[in-house]
Amino acid sequence: MIKKFIANCCIAVLLTVQVVFAGPLEDCKEKAEYGVPGASGEIFCRKGYLLAHDPVRKTPIWVIEHLTVDKVTGSLPRKDKFRADPELPKGSRAELSDYKKSGYDQGHMAPSADMAWDEQAMAESFYLSNMVPQVGVGMNRGIWKDLEGKVRKWALDRKSIYVFTGPIYADNYKTIGGNAVAIPMKLYKIVFDPERKEAISFIMPNEKLKSADMEKYLVSVRDVENDTGLDFLSALPEAEQDGIETVQPGGLWR
Repeated sequence: MIKKFIANCCIAVLLTVQVVFAGPLEDCKEKAEYGVPGASGEIFCRKGYLLAHDPVRKTPIWVIEHLTVDKVTGSLPRKDKFRADPELPKGSRAELSDYKKSGYDQGHMAPSADMAWDEQAMAESFYLSNMVPQVGVGMNRGIWKDLEGKVRKWALDRKSIYVFTGPIYADNYKTIGGNAVAIPMKLYKIVFDPERKEAISFIMPNEKLKSADMEKYLVSVRDVENDTGLDFLSALPEAEQDGIETVQPGGLWR
């Protein structure tokens, strides 16, 4: 009986592995090395990022990047070509018309500046499925941009990091456009260093902020999990996750 139970468990594990690494995840094993944060949404493997898209809110649920020295030292110029995601059907995606005159920026979750190493990666970063309605001055064009710059510096210093980014919504969230694209109340970003086994995380209100106050928005990974219902670094042993995710950062990485 015990052997039968063990055999059944082994079969279940094998089936789970096959499911987890099917389709887009099979193509994005590198980015999914430490697990995907959740099972909801439609998953897309892009050259520069892995993303789960919410067809109701028409925004990403989470986006994963694996940044290395080679990637953050890329020199391709930015080519602004915002467009609806061609792999999503109309009605389940954001359109350019939704953002027009909305008062919100098309806020990248995987930033285009992280994609200067490859033309396809750069082009795919401008899909609206990789964006949320984001306050412009002081946020997308302020503290958030400055944080993205720090992340690239950390990738340069640490050689290899994983970045998890996404929105956090109020229960009664507002929308823009005819496709009702959801406006996040907050945004999160988690940066994980697999070599040093440490992480630094942020939750920022989607509003005009001061870059000098960036440390005020430091949180633990567990705080992000509590606010989103997601499970980050899920491929690590549970004890190791606890050791990384419950640490409250004492300051910005240097």
